[in-house]
Amino acid sequence: MDLYSGHINRLIDELASLPGIGGKSAQRLAFYIINLPKDRVKKLSDAIMNARENVHYCKVCCTLTDEDICPVCGNPNRNHKVIMVVENARDLAAYEKTGKYDGVYHVLHGAISPMLGIGPGDIRLSELMQRLQTEEVDEVIVATNSSLEGETTAMYISKLIKPTGIKVTRIASGVPVGGDLEYIDEVTLLRALEGRTEL
Repeated sequence: MDLYSGHINRLIDELASLPGIGGKSAQRLAFYIINLPKDRVKKLSDAIMNARENVHYCKVCCTLTDEDICPVCGNPNRNHKVIMVVENARDLAAYEKTGKYDGVYHVLHGAISPMLGIGPGDIRLSELMQRLQTEEVDEVIVATNSSLEGETTAMYISKLIKPTGIKVTRIASGVPVGGDLEYIDEVTLLRALEGRTEL
């Protein structure tokens, strides 16, 4: 038996279909939206439609933007000779929040995963290789996740780029701040040891 009318149920169902939103969160959001003034609801729906219609891939790095070239690629103060390869735009945002990286990015929009049927042709690798042929690049930093898919993608990228003579590096991964060593897996501990720096 449905507790609510058709329109409310439809709104709850649509919100629940979003990633990270469960049934209770969807219900809470639905009632919040229903109780908003109509002009606020219109602004929200317009923002969603405008983003969907106007956001596309940056012509250079493939991140999401509403311009031809994203603000990072268009910034002449960035080091365009160093490209960090990330899996998605959220990873790019995470590195930008550190304020410590001054190079540019390339967003793959995924990782190689034979189990899921995602091959090299399904992510933005060809665009990366085209960039490396047309731009003067000194280093490619592979910053994919340390999952099986991320590691597979990192190895594949390394094999593609190394013959060009461009330096390929991998981000270090290791023990998280506040993590107890006894609970950390062996691969992470080994990577932490190998990626150590002088104090």
